Amino acid sequence: MLNVFTCEDGRPKRLPDPHDQAVLRDAVWIDLLSPTAEEAARVADATGLMVPTEADVSEIESSSRLASRDGVLYLSLPLVTLADGPRSVAAGFVLSTDRLLTVRFAPNRVFDSFAEHLPRGESDSRHSAHILVGLLEAIVDRQADALEQVRADLDTISHRIFRMGGEEASGRKEEDALLRRTLGTLGQIGDLISHVRETQVGAARIVPYVETTAAEWLPKELAPRLKTLRDDITSVSDFDTHLNDKLQFLLDATLGFINIGQNSVMKVLTVVSIVGIPPTLIAGIYGMNFKGIPEYDWAWGYPYGLAVIVVSAILPLLVFRWRGWV
Repeated sequence: MLNVFTCEDGRPKRLPDPHDQAVLRDAVWIDLLSPTAEEAARVADATGLMVPTEADVSEIESSSRLASRDGVLYLSLPLVTLADGPRSVAAGFVLSTDRLLTVRFAPNRVFDSFAEHLPRGESDSRHSAHILVGLLEAIVDRQADALEQVRADLDTISHRIFRMGGEEASGRKEEDALLRRTLGTLGQIGDLISHVRETQVGAARIVPYVETTAAEWLPKELAPRLKTLRDDITSVSDFDTHLNDKLQFLLDATLGFINIGQNSVMKVLTVVSIVGIPPTLIAGIYGMNFKGIPEYDWAWGYPYGLAVIVVSAILPLLVFRWRGWV
């Protein structure tokens, strides 16, 4: 799928026929979403730029994610998609002096929203670098919004977990189900935080690389925006670290409550077994078939044996209660 944009009087504009070679040659920004081999070849022929494949933009080496060939920058970074759970999908950026190519292999709300609400202003944004910086700003802003939602989710989980610790348990089964759901939610949040961190690391590498490598032809008015972008990336990364620490704390707390629940079950089983030992011992003694046992000749021997069994069962419970163990 191709989306093609040009700039008229500094205003980005979507072009209606993205498959026209003349349109592709005049485009300032060409966005390729899961391009076919034919679409990639058409764009490469019209622009003279190499269109990276999914394997190219998925490389993890810095030399593969940040490269310069014949004055053209080839950049890539992982983006977060929530289509089927949090996961990273690599995206590529090809920046030249006159156009920007973006290549992605999964839908992304940042690109779609940026394309639908392209920045408009009086300043000349004809240069392709303006589009790249705007996209990076939108990506960082989207990551910040995602982390703000994560913070709200973690606060909700925190209140639920520690409120549960201060209340009487409504039932072992209900508590187990709640803790199981909490662990699942924390796992999903952990995945999202990890993917956001990958995106921030990628963006943090791209910005200084573009500033340094394209210093000769990069528009001077972008310098303040790039500095602000670097600061935003740093602040979002710091916030991501804080959320990751909080996530680990809540994970430890959840596992702690699970251990407490398991210990409570084991304590009940231990008490039951200890309470059952004396009656079993007494029943075993009087169950021996020896003629010399004097209690067999008592008229009240049977009630006496039952009474001793009951007392031997109640006495440990009273001791446990007195010690505060039950």
